Amino acid sequence: MKLPRRQFLHLAAGAAALPAMSRIARAQAYPARPVRLIAPFAAGGNVDLVARIMGELLSQRLGQPFIIENRPGAGTNIGTEAVVRAPADGYTLLLASPPAAINATLYEKLNFNFIRDIAPIASVIRAPFVMEINPSVPAKTVPEFIAYANSSPGKVSMASAGIGTGPHLAGELFKIMASTKIVVVHYRGTGPALTDLIGGQVQLYFDAIPASIEHIKAGKLRALAVTTITRSELLPETPPLSDFLPDYDVSFWAGIGAPKNTPNAVIDRLNQAINTALADPKIKSRFADLGGTVLTGPPADFGKHIAAETEKWGKVIRAANIKAE
Repeated sequence: MKLPRRQFLHLAAGAAALPAMSRIARAQAYPARPVRLIAPFAAGGNVDLVARIMGELLSQRLGQPFIIENRPGAGTNIGTEAVVRAPADGYTLLLASPPAAINATLYEKLNFNFIRDIAPIASVIRAPFVMEINPSVPAKTVPEFIAYANSSPGKVSMASAGIGTGPHLAGELFKIMASTKIVVVHYRGTGPALTDLIGGQVQLYFDAIPASIEHIKAGKLRALAVTTITRSELLPETPPLSDFLPDYDVSFWAGIGAPKNTPNAVIDRLNQAINTALADPKIKSRFADLGGTVLTGPPADFGKHIAAETEKWGKVIRAANIKAE
């Protein structure tokens, strides 16, 4: 049977619209089953904690379990690649943090390109590090510490939580901007680095504030500066490092991403849910306890942040000739 031209065109247009309508319907129904949120670190650290807070919030907002899956290893590359290779349907997400930007230059060969292969959904938190020293060091301010380090070239040492970690690169950027000759001593994590800093085996460390604040209050460590351009509510009397080294601005940050080609409607639904949750004063207070402030905004803003961080840390890694283990 031959259809009239008008009826044929109407049916053809309807058929062409079906895939788009199907995608919209799936997005509106999202999530229809549990979602995995991969944290590419071991349980117990800051990234894991942020992931668990966000998993709880998204479960409440969207009515499905958001299950935290820890995938540590290779400086977060194992967990990140698991998300890159996952179906782009919104049911496997990534809790991204500074290594997402650092590893692009730190590792000579990766099986993915973070900016190309991970779609940004939303930023979550930003928190400063604290520049801290052993109290035996005869310096009460950043300029005094720089003068002390320069007067004893090669004799002042800085702890690192591992090659290419946030504390390591925060210190390397300080070395470059302050033109100091400080020896870097690498440890396997913050715990042993803090132990030797308190014991006086090393003199300087850049640490997440919650891990060090009790030692600072007890006088076991001396805080010289925070690494963001604004002060921290947890250390309100400690000045920003940028007061002494203009344009110095370093932070721990975290946000959520998904495999590329995840439907825009799904990304927008997640972004809206995250931003709404982060606007809650109780949630702001929970993140303030970690020394951080919440970050809200569209996916594009988070993407721009990752790109800017990738460029910044690429310059530092190349200037300091840092190589992955």
